[in-house]
Amino acid sequence: MPTVDVDRTDPDYRSWLKEAVRKVQADANRTADTHLLRFPLPEEWGIDLYLKDESTHPTGSLKHRLARSLFLYGLCNGWIRPDKPVIESSSGSTAVSEAYFASLIGVPFIAVMPATTSQEKTRLIEFHGGTCHLVDDPRTVYEVSARLAAESGGHYMDQFTYAERATDWRGNNNIAESIYQQLRLERYPEPAWIVATAGTGGTSATIARYVHYMQYDTRVCVPDPENSCFFDGWLTGDAKTDCATASRIEGIGRPRMEPSFVTGAIDRMMKVPDAASIAAVRALEAAIGRKAGGSTGTGLWSSLRIVAEMVAEGRTGSVVTLLCDPGDRYLDKYYSDAWLASQGLDITPYARTLEEFLATGIWPA
Repeated sequence: MPTVDVDRTDPDYRSWLKEAVRKVQADANRTADTHLLRFPLPEEWGIDLYLKDESTHPTGSLKHRLARSLFLYGLCNGWIRPDKPVIESSSGSTAVSEAYFASLIGVPFIAVMPATTSQEKTRLIEFHGGTCHLVDDPRTVYEVSARLAAESGGHYMDQFTYAERATDWRGNNNIAESIYQQLRLERYPEPAWIVATAGTGGTSATIARYVHYMQYDTRVCVPDPENSCFFDGWLTGDAKTDCATASRIEGIGRPRMEPSFVTGAIDRMMKVPDAASIAAVRALEAAIGRKAGGSTGTGLWSSLRIVAEMVAEGRTGSVVTLLCDPGDRYLDKYYSDAWLASQGLDITPYARTLEEFLATGIWPA
């Protein structure tokens, strides 16, 4: 039997691929690391609370890291091709970042998103050259994305499946390695807790895996907003847990258990009321003069509860959470009293809880 030899080498494609990968890597090389901000706490508590400020990325959010990893993953797997569109299902921020990278390498981009996504996010996607495809039922974003990819011959990026595998969790300047490097000269360089909210689950997976790999004693907590199934699925171990209503906290919370959500790596979860998340971002602005998105509030609320536990038990140490994206994307939502009223959200009792805790060190019962 003769040897069967099929060579599919495409010099033009390989030349395009090399240049596309170079451009994505050059973006990372141009980008300085993000800041680690301190949230002011009374010195006598002996506890330091930090926020990893991911809003300083070129596209303004934590998702810039993910989008870069997903594009490199798709390019090196041969999935992203010249002139063929990249399609993504997203609640907004990932799509903003992916539109940026699609423009960088010169391919079309289509974002499939819930119709409730903030207008500022749709504006940013379009600013970076992307197209927004809005759907009324957030549960259909997956099938609509896959259909558009099949019809166009493009690539469905599928962040919810590939987020946890596209990032090198062992290091390579991922977010976890960056946190520990920046804490190196602090008084508590190994945090007691890292608090990371979940949209895809990729960030919490990266952080938890890195903690285990490096043999740190840090614990990882994942707060979940209302109208999300992650907490219930983690609690029961049921991978088929779902939720019919879209999360009001954009960027986190999902209607189904996403493949990138690695439940076994996580130590703790909290179910956080949406009103508490919004009260927390407003408290953040009062404390450090920075507006942030609702997902930052979800993480900050949970972090402050953990700090309260440490104070009550007389423990010292550090806690790290994430400033995921800037609040100017949500002025018509989380910073709008009219929007709060339309949603039936009363943040007053949660704001009072935070004020009392920060003044006394005691978390109200």
